[in-house]
Amino acid sequence: MGADAAVAAVFEPVQTATTFEETVDRLGTAIRLGILTPGSRLPSERELAEQLKISRSTLRQALTALVESGHLTSVRGRTGGTFVVPEPPLAEGSPGPVPDGWHQVLDMRIALEVGAVALAAERIDDAALEVMRDAVARMEAATEFEDYRRADVRFHIEIARATGVARLVALMTEVQAEVTELIAHIAHPPQVLRHSNADHARVIQSLARHDAARAIRVVRLHLEGTEHIISGLMPGRPRPR
Repeated sequence: MGADAAVAAVFEPVQTATTFEETVDRLGTAIRLGILTPGSRLPSERELAEQLKISRSTLRQALTALVESGHLTSVRGRTGGTFVVPEPPLAEGSPGPVPDGWHQVLDMRIALEVGAVALAAERIDDAALEVMRDAVARMEAATEFEDYRRADVRFHIEIARATGVARLVALMTEVQAEVTELIAHIAHPPQVLRHSNADHARVIQSLARHDAARAIRVVRLHLEGTEHIISGLMPGRPRPR
């Protein structure tokens, strides 16, 4: 694929239910691989939204996340615009090499959490819902990623706890620990965290209604979105498509 064709592929329409995360994934991967070269200027917001076939609001959220993560910079004025930074970050606080099978952690998480939330929708009680609401509030108020992540882990483990199956709680704890190690390799833009926490609130709504089908859909999209974010901001090779 030539350079022009590669750039054109970056700006093909986004056709997914997780448009925000897919856009971060698409642009973040293109920046990391050098398809969008350091210092290059992105098309205008209007043009880019039309090319990607997404709303300008969603695009603005994705661009904000990439500015916050240090991949893009926004310059005001007549000669301004959104530019790829001269030296895009590979990661933030990376603890070492990215594990070769990192995507298998996410596959395990999907298999575990989709099943757990289906069972939780049948069995969850008010006490568990209150724990989850408290976790969402803590994530919303967090100013440090460590505080956000602790509440995030608590939220997902509570889904497993609501099933009443002790083994599921143990497995959820294990996979959350692996996810925590994995996301230590990427930046944590506040825009991404806010978007993720909005998913958490929708999960609670579904569980409170004991609507298993909707809970599964919301969790599945949430986990797909997480994978897009990790793939877009992860140093090294992206996950094979």
